[in-house]
Amino acid sequence: MAVLALAGCGNDKAPVASDQQSDKSPLAEYMGDGFVSSSGGGFKMAVRAGGARQPSEEDLAKQRKVEDATAACMKTAGFEYVAVPPEQNAKSKFSEAFNLPPDKFAEQYGYGISTIDWSKAGGDDDSNPNTKIRSALSTAAQKAYDKALNGPNATGNGAIVIEGGKDGPSSSGQQELGCRGKAIKEVYGQDRGMDFKKFESLFKDIQALQKRIDTDQRVVDATSAWADCMADAGHSGFTKVDDPREQIQQKLDTLTGNKPPAKSGPSKTITGPPSFDKVDSAKLSELRKSEIALAVADQKCKASGYDDAYKKVQYAAEKEFVEQHKAELEAYRDETANR
Repeated sequence: MAVLALAGCGNDKAPVASDQQSDKSPLAEYMGDGFVSSSGGGFKMAVRAGGARQPSEEDLAKQRKVEDATAACMKTAGFEYVAVPPEQNAKSKFSEAFNLPPDKFAEQYGYGISTIDWSKAGGDDDSNPNTKIRSALSTAAQKAYDKALNGPNATGNGAIVIEGGKDGPSSSGQQELGCRGKAIKEVYGQDRGMDFKKFESLFKDIQALQKRIDTDQRVVDATSAWADCMADAGHSGFTKVDDPREQIQQKLDTLTGNKPPAKSGPSKTITGPPSFDKVDSAKLSELRKSEIALAVADQKCKASGYDDAYKKVQYAAEKEFVEQHKAELEAYRDETANR
């Protein structure tokens, strides 16, 4: 099981399929795989069309330990759980999609928002023996199984509640965790997540850097040209390059009833992206068509000049930023390397 922290964007929706260039920017060398500089004053972690990083042997070894510890804990709780080798779940149903060039990805999947049901993006559920074990139980037994596996607030899709405030997990946190959460803590330490507060100043500086990039006259002019190109393609009204993607996400949220997570409170529930199972199929089909049409036009308009202009400004600004913040960036890189 992977735990992913999204720094600087604060949402736990589906991963972002990025149409950025596949080479790393100067800042991404320190911020890690998936870091994407985003027009509009922010940054995000993303899954790039062009392939995601493959887990290292060390990553796989730790995941095997988590599975073994989960199985042992479930046995103690009176349930059968089979430790599943991470290699069995490593290949996403959509991994081939993200190896497509940006233009081909847009033609088939748009932005990958409404076109991909991320709740089913893992390995083949039918090949997981634990799916069959759970399915054979009565409704009441399934609830007990979920509670033992993922904690008292678990749902069928594997929600996990992490307790604790600014000082980390509360004293009751271990009791609140199910076997999976306990196994993760056992293998990765008391709290697998990072204390991002120590890097708060760095994140603020990165956001300030992003604003400087966005307000650079070359980027402003390129954005205006992109907006004109979009209007000529029949998609008027956009002023920021992130607007089309956000429009599709908002429309999908309306269909699924998905709401942004609460930003305050002592605990956070990580539920993953919503399933499309109960979404009106006709409306979803219509949204998918409009997403693909919008993404294709967006990709073409960016490729016609915006991407090159933005990248030139971005790389120059990030190179200077790295030189000025090297110690902080190295500390962040070292911290994440141990997670």
